[in-house]
Amino acid sequence: MKKKFNQYTLQSWFKTFKGVGKQLIIPFTIFQAIRTILLPTAFDVLLLAIFILIAFAFQNEWI
Repeated sequence: MKKKFNQYTLQSWFKTFKGVGKQLIIPFTIFQAIRTILLPTAFDVLLLAIFILIAFAFQNEWI
């Protein structure tokens, strides 16, 4: 049987990493969007999509 996930039992380093990620994902996404508008490449579009998905996951508390 799988052990259920409890967010209150996370290690302190993971909580710190998660907090830093929440603070940095929006500026990275904005920077990447500007870069994609100016010099669009396939890698830039893919990276922007990944950043948007991560920001969406943080917003909905999936991570």
